[in-house]
Amino acid sequence: MYHHLTRDQRCQIYAFKESKKSQAYIARELGVSPATISRELKRNGNRTGYIFDSADRKARDRRSDASRRPTKMTPQLIEKIERYLIENQWSPEQISGFLKRNGEANVSHERIYQHVWEDKKKKGNLHKHLRHSGRKYCARKGKTAGRGVIPNRTDISERPAIVETKSRIGDFEGDTIIGANHKGAILSHVDRMSKFTKLILLPSKESAIVVEACKEALGPIAEFMHTITYDNGKEFSQHADIAELLDVQCFFAKPYHSWERGLNEHTNGLVRQYFPKGTDFTILTQAEVQAVEDKLNSRPRKILGYRTPREVFLESG
Repeated sequence: MYHHLTRDQRCQIYAFKESKKSQAYIARELGVSPATISRELKRNGNRTGYIFDSADRKARDRRSDASRRPTKMTPQLIEKIERYLIENQWSPEQISGFLKRNGEANVSHERIYQHVWEDKKKKGNLHKHLRHSGRKYCARKGKTAGRGVIPNRTDISERPAIVETKSRIGDFEGDTIIGANHKGAILSHVDRMSKFTKLILLPSKESAIVVEACKEALGPIAEFMHTITYDNGKEFSQHADIAELLDVQCFFAKPYHSWERGLNEHTNGLVRQYFPKGTDFTILTQAEVQAVEDKLNSRPRKILGYRTPREVFLESG
């Protein structure tokens, strides 16, 4: 998959060109294909050669222009969307965000959902690749859309700005992972900075049980915690009790804005590699769940400089 070059990479290309290095050499050093280098030199160079500042500005301007243009659902775009949906198992939100970020297309996730349901009406099976297993996408309105469900919820817009920077440990995201036939669940929390994960098995999603599980799972590290950001599930309706037990502030993402808890969504996907959809959680043990937690916290992460989440959490705590 093609990824846009960064300003630092363009600076390296300039230096290598000044040293009379070949395009093949530059591609090897940057870890990209020779075609990427050739395309970069053609699209972002000028008559006097290749200047990295000018090249980076041209690339940014091109992506900005592309993101402002309305996008038609061309056959090429449809093919790309369907490939991301089927082969990569990306959600419409992820597809939309990725295309916009890379300046490839300005298509909303609502439009992608519309395409999926149009396909379903034609007896297609794109809907089977949605994470909610083909259930109809809910409109963003009505009494079940957020604030009416969670009493006294505090919206993410009121969360301290420092949380967004991921510059300190103790700012967690939380959610539940549901077992087969909606029986049993795993309560997951992950620290935004260190990626440190806490998992605990739940016999049910009753809010009182969730409060006790939070106390058991997070109590030992409560002194390091500042905030938790949840989705809008009713299991978190007793968030005030969680906040009091752990001495933290609880916030809620906006309805249908799963990307506001993107790290937690990603972490739950990693957990699903061990407990796929359809797994009977009623026969799981906490020891099995704990084993997965240990694996995730002991896995070197590139974003952490190949340190493990446990190392970063303990070093910073």
